[in-house]
Amino acid sequence: TSAGGTIFDILLRRSAYSQMEKALHVRAAVALERVGLSDIAQKETGSLSYGIQRKLEIARALAAETKILLLDEPAAGLNQTETESLLEVLSNLKSDGIAVVLIEHDMGLVMRWSDRIAVLNFGAKIAEGSATKIRNDPSVIEAYLGNGAAVLNSVVCTGNA
Repeated sequence: TSAGGTIFDILLRRSAYSQMEKALHVRAAVALERVGLSDIAQKETGSLSYGIQRKLEIARALAAETKILLLDEPAAGLNQTETESLLEVLSNLKSDGIAVVLIEHDMGLVMRWSDRIAVLNFGAKIAEGSATKIRNDPSVIEAYLGNGAAVLNSVVCTGNA
């Protein structure tokens, strides 16, 4: 048996299944509220804007009661307003004590949100530390502004790590 009962409980919609289903609905509602999406709970996912869909992906992970949230370029394709909304969600998660590991190329978001940053260039770590340290690191400056040979590959940053 699982937390929701046996396969027969599920197929026959017995009380164990109903209790599990109610608990899942509550977890989903709480997750939507945490990312500011309570008002879209009954909408079809395909009808939502790209920015809302990104936040919905975070809510889905939260509903699974994750302890560490791993996000790969969550701001990719977002406009400035959507990025600001995402930044607010990430900041709230950090305040709630959820560890977030973020791989992101939006340096504005990275510098404003991250406690600790690691910069990778072609798979090799070239710098690690606070936003101030990263901003002033010669190897990072070279990767961004140097002779053009180096292209910043990715940045890994964390909140509450």
